Amino acid sequence: MRASTLEPPKDDLLESLLGGDAYRPPEPQTLEETGLSPVVIETLILKYLLQVGSASGREIAGRICLPFRLLEDLLLSLRGRQMLIHKGQSQLSDYYYALTDVAAERARVAAAACSYVGPAPVPLDDYIVSVEAQTIRAEAVRRRDVEQAFGDVSVDAPTMELLGPAINSGAGLFLYGFPGNGKTTIAKRITRCFGQHMWIPQTIVEDGQIIKLYDAAFHEAVRATESNIIKVAAHDQRWIKIRRPTVVVGGELTMDSLEIRHDANTNVSEASLQMKSNGGCLLIDDFGRQRIEPAALLNRWIVPLENRHDYLTLATGKKIQVPFDQLIIFSTNLEPTDLADEAFLRRIPYKIEIVDPSIEEFRKLFQSACLAMGCPYQPQAVDYLVQTHYRPYGRPLRRCHARDLLAAAGNYCVFNDTPMQLTPQLLDRVAKSYFTALNG
Repeated sequence: MRASTLEPPKDDLLESLLGGDAYRPPEPQTLEETGLSPVVIETLILKYLLQVGSASGREIAGRICLPFRLLEDLLLSLRGRQMLIHKGQSQLSDYYYALTDVAAERARVAAAACSYVGPAPVPLDDYIVSVEAQTIRAEAVRRRDVEQAFGDVSVDAPTMELLGPAINSGAGLFLYGFPGNGKTTIAKRITRCFGQHMWIPQTIVEDGQIIKLYDAAFHEAVRATESNIIKVAAHDQRWIKIRRPTVVVGGELTMDSLEIRHDANTNVSEASLQMKSNGGCLLIDDFGRQRIEPAALLNRWIVPLENRHDYLTLATGKKIQVPFDQLIIFSTNLEPTDLADEAFLRRIPYKIEIVDPSIEEFRKLFQSACLAMGCPYQPQAVDYLVQTHYRPYGRPLRRCHARDLLAAAGNYCVFNDTPMQLTPQLLDRVAKSYFTALNG
């Protein structure tokens, strides 16, 4: 049995141990169930021993993330072929292994061809099955889910009414409006509306090419404690449980980031941003400010948005089809019609303007920021700030101002060793430098 969707558990204890997962990669019971040839696994073992010198069988199994019982016969075979030698006995009928001279040479040749050493890869087909089983389109997002996800973010009721259906569609959206009103923050909260966790393989293999998928920069691993693991809940250790990802890219985005990137020196590839964001959200922040033309970037998305799959090219030249299963969000300070033509905008059916906060919401933002900083909230001081530093200059209210001004006030109080108090005098000090820097 390969990685697959499980039937809903009937036992409450089992369900709690499995974490309510709709999908869980089962632990392989044979080498055949890994989807890998013995040669691939042998090569990983040899390259690992070339790095460390010697290791026990269980240490080897832990490094390549396969059950030790599946490797015992393979290790015995390698020893019989004079590729490995025993360096001593380990615990629990295990041994320490080292390479023979012949095996060391074979390992060096293999490392020169591909330097990857780590968890055994998962076949591409198994990855595709996992994405389909964990698709965000299977999530029926309700009002309570959205309200809970945005519980710590100030979003006005009209915007919430627009966000809910857009999130539920899984079809993508534009968030536009003036800077400083929380477009990026809103986009990051959207992922929370879907199921909290999902499983991804750490690496994928296709056509002999290793593709690294797990990326600590974008993926937050969810580690289970040993006390919560029983035999029936064992999973394939090549996979890792993560929070549904929110991949954020801004002005640094290039077309190369949207393809599988191959390192010719290591012969190891890196998954594209789309693959890393599957099952979650892909936020193109500050859209229109990239080094590539918006039209070129938008054209790259048209087919994937329509068909929900993408075509990528391996280093061998082989084209592969991979899922395109994320909510793609374009966050911009510009009007969508200034960035995209009608054909593309039709494929992004939701365009939501994030407007400036009202005075009532502005006061609530200050109140929340004060609470977070442990500072007593003084509504009179906020009214003074608006009357003195906003209205005379026609200065718009922005959602980021409460956080920024209070942070500056906190820095001032720490420097002067004074208690944090929201006073007109303190707000005068921080507003002067803050708004001068912003030029109004």
